[in-house]
Amino acid sequence: MFDTQKNNEERAEGKTEEWKGWAKDKLGGLTGSEERQAEGKAQQLKGEAKQEHAKTNERTKGTLEEIGGSIKGAVGDLIGNEQMQAEGKVTEKKGEARQALNK
Repeated sequence: MFDTQKNNEERAEGKTEEWKGWAKDKLGGLTGSEERQAEGKAQQLKGEAKQEHAKTNERTKGTLEEIGGSIKGAVGDLIGNEQMQAEGKVTEKKGEARQALNK
């Protein structure tokens, strides 16, 4: 469903797109080309959107991990399985961390 490597690549591509747009915008400003500036700003926005899409995917993955870990921990608690409780807590914390890293 969510591929972290693909999301990381998408973020990198988005950042590259953003920087290219920034450079094009500045070049347009230096040369007085409003068209080039507009193209640059549009490219920047496209790059930012690509990055946000990848971060949203990672936050969603983190939320699902957090919920899954919480459920696993609760089941472990219910049946008295300490290992399951611990694994659930680890997964829950991993999900929280993934969400925090992608704000």
